[in-house]
Amino acid sequence: MTYVGRFAPSPTGPLHFGSLVAALASWLDARAAGGQWLVRIDDLDRPREKQGAADAILKWLEAAGLHWDGEVIRQTARLERYREALERLERAGLTYWCGCSRREIADSALSIDGARIYPGTCREGLAPGRAPRAMRLRTESEPIVLADRVQGEISQSVAGEVGDFVLRRADGLFAYQLAVVVDDADQGVTDVVRGADLLDSTARQILLQRLLGLPEPRYLHVPVAVTAAGEKLSKQTGAREAHIEDFPRALEFLGQEPVSDLAAAVRNWDPARIPQLRSKRAPPAAPSP
Repeated sequence: MTYVGRFAPSPTGPLHFGSLVAALASWLDARAAGGQWLVRIDDLDRPREKQGAADAILKWLEAAGLHWDGEVIRQTARLERYREALERLERAGLTYWCGCSRREIADSALSIDGARIYPGTCREGLAPGRAPRAMRLRTESEPIVLADRVQGEISQSVAGEVGDFVLRRADGLFAYQLAVVVDDADQGVTDVVRGADLLDSTARQILLQRLLGLPEPRYLHVPVAVTAAGEKLSKQTGAREAHIEDFPRALEFLGQEPVSDLAAAVRNWDPARIPQLRSKRAPPAAPSP
């Protein structure tokens, strides 16, 4: 099987150390396998998009030597494909309209990723006078078992730990879980390498892949870079834009030899050396160039 990997950043701001770690791990895994590396801009959530961020990310990757194969795909150009997938699930009786607001489910139990587990209020139909807001998937109680290449075996009952999750939001936007599954299948992605902050959503994606009859890629989740306080690096936590000089730090963070030459990094790449951690404190920042 030809290896096809991908990096799919959201254009909410410049790449920081945490996103560099994910991009570098994905690129190295693809190149070490002699495979393709695709770049997709996950710009589905337009309200969060920062103007010019997508182009800035692409320019940064090129300048850093992380060259991609083929055309850069943007989710906003693929809405019809998401609509088709959602209609397939509808026709199979696997979805239903929900009229609940976030406030109305605020007292529900917390799910595995910190959101609220939907209690199934609208599962058997909308109450009289209730208007449809979002479309949800009917989840299954049978556990989804994932053999992650770094984190090991993960088992999750989507029904019990997440609940019936949204596929189309109240604002009309398609949900990330649906879009990413359709995108990966259409692009022939065989291997997904990304941060462990997305590990808990992987079972939902595998469930959708199975319901839609799509191939399941292999998964490798690297530790998420966090601050000294344990917060994920982000613009909100003061993470600065990544620099090429950060490459050795990113490699060391991933358990690899901290070389500055990308060709050497490809030759040395060993996923078995990646720490089996969900998160890891980011090393001190390198001086700005």
